Amino acid sequence: MRPVRVGLLGLGTVGCGTVTVLRRNADEIARRAGRAIEVVRAAVRDPARPRPCVTEGISVDGDARALVEDPAIDVVVELIGGTDPARELVLAAIERGKHVVTANKALIALHGNEVFEAAQRRGVMVAFEAAVAGGIPIIKALREGLAGNRILWVAGIINGTSNFILTEMRDAGREFADVLAEAQARGYAEADPTFDVEGIDAAHKLTILASIAFGIPLQFERVYTEGIGRLTAEDVAYAGELGYRVKHLGIARRTEEGVELRVHPTLIPERRLIANVDGVMNAVLVMGDAVGPTLYYGAGAGAEPTASAVVADLVDVVRTMTADPGNRVPHLAFQPDALADHPVLPMEAVETAYYLRMEVEDRPGVLAEVARILGERGISIEAVIQKEPRAGETHVPLILLTHRVREGRMNEALAAIEALPPVRGSVTRIRLETLDAGGQ
Repeated sequence: MRPVRVGLLGLGTVGCGTVTVLRRNADEIARRAGRAIEVVRAAVRDPARPRPCVTEGISVDGDARALVEDPAIDVVVELIGGTDPARELVLAAIERGKHVVTANKALIALHGNEVFEAAQRRGVMVAFEAAVAGGIPIIKALREGLAGNRILWVAGIINGTSNFILTEMRDAGREFADVLAEAQARGYAEADPTFDVEGIDAAHKLTILASIAFGIPLQFERVYTEGIGRLTAEDVAYAGELGYRVKHLGIARRTEEGVELRVHPTLIPERRLIANVDGVMNAVLVMGDAVGPTLYYGAGAGAEPTASAVVADLVDVVRTMTADPGNRVPHLAFQPDALADHPVLPMEAVETAYYLRMEVEDRPGVLAEVARILGERGISIEAVIQKEPRAGETHVPLILLTHRVREGRMNEALAAIEALPPVRGSVTRIRLETLDAGGQ
């Protein structure tokens, strides 16, 4: 049987990793897939630029459209990133009856509904394991391994750059801007780090995870997104004193009222396994009604970890190329006509606990005033830290942990607290999740 012929859109870090893994493990991959898989063509911006992989036997040129239209290509692997021209090229490949593998989380999060509908019409597969958490097979775990479960919630560290920054802030007591500069110098963060540190990258990935977990359409525009740029080393240290670690989490939770989709800094009890995932590593915690909590950990980026997921998708595609399209695993785990239109809750309706830090005058009665405002809104205090005043300072840090409450009610309380004369400036708020088996 002739090899399956692959065309790569992009031959950068992940593209070269894919070529390397396919060649190094060619025999093993063929034994798994039932046929050999060979990269025969690649389209790149600069064909003359040296590549960090062996390209012998691969036709490398600058014409992406020609690659997509090439009748000799069986599977198109899209590794160029972004939504333009990736969307156009992927849809063109589908229209020509070609299967597609992509590592493009933005494409799937923003245009996946359109892409999957087109693939369904043409009877081809679109595989996207590498779009979320690099080499961690979380898509397959949710879509297939946990198919017997009703997924209750998903919480993940799904951006390595943010996790590296928060780890350094905790371990070395450094401030955000200082660690970000180091992350850029090491190549962990782009020159413009907005997508990473503001949570946009994580929101793309959470959109995909939530759709597969709950059987809902992809809806990136409804994800609440908050970055880590306002966190201080002081807050990270206070969280440690209280027995918590700060992580930039993507959280998707199913409730009776609707689905929560949110990305934000979060306090997690330090005893939780996911709280101890450090550096650039990723981890996703999934709660199923039958299996309970399961944790998936590994490299969220890099040439070969991501290539591992790309090649796994290629193997899946090859295994099903001769199968009846109606009997394949659905792209988003649920049959296309069975996706549910569960409402996505606004952040004001989400219930969580909180870490609050405020600068208050060092005089009696201030804590009582703050507690009164919280109590009037049904917000209970779980823990309090009040620091000694610094030399020459008239204000001291007051740190509170609260029990769970709706965000809208907390918003009202913070507005009233910030209006108190003894309170200086705004209150720092970080949400808190215990991530226990009870789903809180």
